[in-house]
Amino acid sequence: MKKSILFTLENGQSISCPSQTLVGELLNDPVDPVSGLPYLGALVNNELVTFGYTLDIDSAVRFVTMASPGGMQIYVRSLSFLLAKAVKDLHPTAQFSMEHALGPGIYCEFEENGRQGLSDKQASELEAHMRSLVEEDRPILRQRMSYTAALEKFAANGQEDKVSLLRFCNTPKIVTYVCGNFSDLATGPMTRSTGPLQFFQLIPYQTGFVLQMPTCESAPEIPPFAPIKVLSDTFKEYNRWGKILGVNTVGRLNDIIAANEIRDFVKVAEALHEKKIAAIADQIAANSSIKWILIAGPSSSGKTTFAKRLAIQLRVNGLRPVTLGMDDYFVNRKHTPRTDDGDYDFEHLHAVDIPVLNQDLSALDAGREIELPTFDFHTGTRLYKGKKLRLEEDQVVVLEGIHSLNPDLTPSLSENRKFHIYISALTQLNLDNNNRIPTTDNRLLRRLVRDHRYRGHSAAKTLEMWPNVGRGERAWIFPFQQKADTVFNSALDYELAILSVLAKPLLSEIKPHQSVYAEARRMLEFLSYFIPLSTDIPPPTSIIREFVGGSGFDY
Repeated sequence: MKKSILFTLENGQSISCPSQTLVGELLNDPVDPVSGLPYLGALVNNELVTFGYTLDIDSAVRFVTMASPGGMQIYVRSLSFLLAKAVKDLHPTAQFSMEHALGPGIYCEFEENGRQGLSDKQASELEAHMRSLVEEDRPILRQRMSYTAALEKFAANGQEDKVSLLRFCNTPKIVTYVCGNFSDLATGPMTRSTGPLQFFQLIPYQTGFVLQMPTCESAPEIPPFAPIKVLSDTFKEYNRWGKILGVNTVGRLNDIIAANEIRDFVKVAEALHEKKIAAIADQIAANSSIKWILIAGPSSSGKTTFAKRLAIQLRVNGLRPVTLGMDDYFVNRKHTPRTDDGDYDFEHLHAVDIPVLNQDLSALDAGREIELPTFDFHTGTRLYKGKKLRLEEDQVVVLEGIHSLNPDLTPSLSENRKFHIYISALTQLNLDNNNRIPTTDNRLLRRLVRDHRYRGHSAAKTLEMWPNVGRGERAWIFPFQQKADTVFNSALDYELAILSVLAKPLLSEIKPHQSVYAEARRMLEFLSYFIPLSTDIPPPTSIIREFVGGSGFDY
């Protein structure tokens, strides 16, 4: 065995240490001297690890705080574990689950003795108990046990959601995290103790409460709680749908697939989508003043397929929709705004020629004819090819694009003539009650599969560009969510089982020398829990077809 190894720090300094050294033993100071934030784990050869990770080969080591994506993953996972332990300590018989993101926080459901939600007093007591656990700096131990022992332990503790998740796993050893008398499945690295988990707030909300925490950008400051009611209501609606379908965890979805009941499940899930789209069309048709339907949403939310399905339902209501392509109103390439790095910023509001767009919208609104532009992406110029448009009385216009909810995009149109729709894939499916699947993962997997299939992009390229996509969404989409008249959730509870089949080979191509290796490993880990599902399951009109192929619509 090699007696010593080299570890190289982010600053390029290389130091020799004995083989089998733990990552945490390399730290002279547990706090980052620049940000003042505690170190939570490390990237070792681009793999996100705990401080208990053993170094046995020459390694590049970078310690992470919550100000980095990897560090924030560790923080959120560990804080969620701490919350679950605190609930178990104070309310051992309560029904508790971590449901979904709500801004920078996580919304949690809580029910005890038939009563839903937390009182202010209960929230204060729960938060105080969490802070006492932080102050005591309790160790969080990573333990491995046999599959049989883990199953027996979770069953004895009444953690049926974990028993269900493990039903279709056959690994001989199961990794868990333990703090005192509380244990949970390991779904990724955690902090080595509760001490660093000091930045949080518990806020009673609806039938549960919100675990509010910092973002990478705000750390260690906790942003104020500012829920968007239309999004909160949408999540609650889809949680109700989850109860209708009988699925809210991966384990339960796997049960349905294994029992060969998935086709009926898919039919109901798709019917719920169609019912919601029809209700939105009815809402538009009921208001004769509406002429402009503006659809916005983040990347891979299914805007295009949604717009096509909405158009069908509008026609059922006697309306004739026409679509204006927002991309055709891009400014010429040389006038496109630039990012701080000097790259073209195609997601910037002023990548759209707003004066020309509004000139055309005003003309159409007044009943005049316009010549429609076509943007040539090869030459980076807007062209006119003689295609004309004039609106008739029974026609409505659908504008679909990331800026559609931004009032600065269409100032020429009267607000009472517009109907704003926000669409995103807000999955309510979780691994188990304590371990969430981030809603952005659903969209990222869609984009990863679609970009490979239709654009020839590798998974690495998609993962590398995803942070920039997120920055654009935070700047140009999320601030305008509250402008929406309605929200459509495009997530389908069965789709991750399909995406896992297509995404796993692509993610497996990413190797340790690549910067996105840790993210690829994380996604492969959570996808491993899904029983694979064939791509022939969804109907041709399904939104998931936009990403996996076989759609009945032309794009």
